[in-house]
Amino acid sequence: MHMAVQGVKNTRAQERRVISNITKGSIGNLIEWYDWYAYAAFTIYFAATFFPSGNQTAQLLNTAAVFAVGFLMRPIGGWLLGRFADRFGRRRALTVSVTLMAFGSLMIAVTPGYATIGVAAPIILVLARLLQGLSVGGEYATSATYLSEMASSGRRGFYSSFQYVTLTAGQLLALGLQIILQSILTNEQLTSWGWRIAFGVGACGAIVVMWLRRSMDESTSFERAATSEGGASAAPRGSVRGLLQHPKAVLTVVGLTLGGTVAFYTYTTYLQKFMINTSGIEKTAVAWINFIALLVFVVLQPIAGAISDRVGRRPLLLGFGILGTLCTVPLLTILSTTKNPIAAFGLMMVALVIVTLYTSINAVVKAELFPTHIRALGVGLPYALTVAIFGGTAEYIALWLKDAKMEPVFFWYVAGCILVSLVVYFFMGETSKGSPLEKEAAEAAAEDARRRDLESA
Repeated sequence: MHMAVQGVKNTRAQERRVISNITKGSIGNLIEWYDWYAYAAFTIYFAATFFPSGNQTAQLLNTAAVFAVGFLMRPIGGWLLGRFADRFGRRRALTVSVTLMAFGSLMIAVTPGYATIGVAAPIILVLARLLQGLSVGGEYATSATYLSEMASSGRRGFYSSFQYVTLTAGQLLALGLQIILQSILTNEQLTSWGWRIAFGVGACGAIVVMWLRRSMDESTSFERAATSEGGASAAPRGSVRGLLQHPKAVLTVVGLTLGGTVAFYTYTTYLQKFMINTSGIEKTAVAWINFIALLVFVVLQPIAGAISDRVGRRPLLLGFGILGTLCTVPLLTILSTTKNPIAAFGLMMVALVIVTLYTSINAVVKAELFPTHIRALGVGLPYALTVAIFGGTAEYIALWLKDAKMEPVFFWYVAGCILVSLVVYFFMGETSKGSPLEKEAAEAAAEDARRRDLESA
């Protein structure tokens, strides 16, 4: 009886520890993604500061190009910090990534405009975004790995869904601050200097997270792999050579990410500009549409993640692939001629429900494909390469096609990318069953049971 009670207490204490670590990791993830999305949220205000005067679409094209350039650093961040995380620990890598983000945000906040320092202004903006891209590339790789490893068995889908809860909450925070600033500052004040507040807030938040992450526990999976002679000698931790020993898993990450990242950035980052530039909806109304829709989107993530723990990951991915392929062109076509804010919100919400079937579980699916010694690099590098090529350029392609009077082509482009991923979902297996993560958890549980038996003997 005493042993049973003690076992229940240990389980509860372990669950509280899991929640504590996931909360700390998630808060840091939120701030990192706030800093990343502050750029997209405030582009419409600072575009004229960093680039020569011209038409609005041309200035947005310039800032969209810089946004895409930031994505080019994400594969380097995924490789560099993923390698670091596999060799020296998830906690250390997460601390490094948020430090880089703090510097990037501070650079944008204090850099004078084009009218003051000329071409140096956009050059510094590019450098800051490169630093932020390096940070985000490493953040995704490490936080997705950390959340998946820290989650208790049977609830990995639920806990790892907080990757996109906090990712989207970061975007919400940026939009929320935008709404507040819009209500207390004039459009001229926002364009002149008000947008700098957003990046100053991000830099301060990142500094706080640097301190917070120092108190996180290292994941048990990493600690066991680091002390295992067999794991260390069989394949070097965090090496590209070790990663290439898993070609099927690498290609699966690329394929399952392609459609999801294009859809995600289309229906979140770009849709704000689409509603203003194409639909003709007023800026303030668009900010509210995006804020409320993304708030609902955040709530949907853990619900879908929990469902995946019961029915598996593959059914959700198939649902996203089928609905995304069939519904993207009609949704964007109708939205392009919709001026009613309520109707626009409804259309955006339908799109985000579909995207949720991918975003809620994509982190854990990737983590379930790789063993511990290569997991952060395996999650981060192929994902970041795919996002850089397809996700980071989605907005630029959309604006370029609009400028060329061929905007509907972009709708078909998004649907086509999702179709490619649908093929991958159809042929891939169910990752939640027999994954390296589950095998490691079973081994750790067996070791704990043996240790308890020895202690009680």
